[in-house]
Amino acid sequence: MQYLLLIYANEAEMAGRTASAIASMTAEYTDFTKGIIKAGQFKAGDRLKPTSSATTVRVRNGQMAATDGPFAETREQLGGYYLIEAKNLDEAIAIAARIPGAKHGSIEVRPVWPPEA
Repeated sequence: MQYLLLIYANEAEMAGRTASAIASMTAEYTDFTKGIIKAGQFKAGDRLKPTSSATTVRVRNGQMAATDGPFAETREQLGGYYLIEAKNLDEAIAIAARIPGAKHGSIEVRPVWPPEA
């Protein structure tokens, strides 16, 4: 089964990190990603640009409206994701707990709804 692991962190805190802290975290993410690729669990994953580059789109009564930024103000912002293959929710949670961002932010584990056959 596929799971989407959504990585949330406080953008302001992340922006204040030192160059050495960023390099260390980048190395941790590289090692984690290599591990899930080697285990055959990796399907996709990317880092996202800050919420200041986001656009929220809504369609109401047939009219489209696009606004700058995310839909809601929150303490943590979506910063990236992994799409993984796991045997079950327990395995997906164990993988999510190894994501470096779980140490300072949170990881939302969401099962992917399989296509209807």
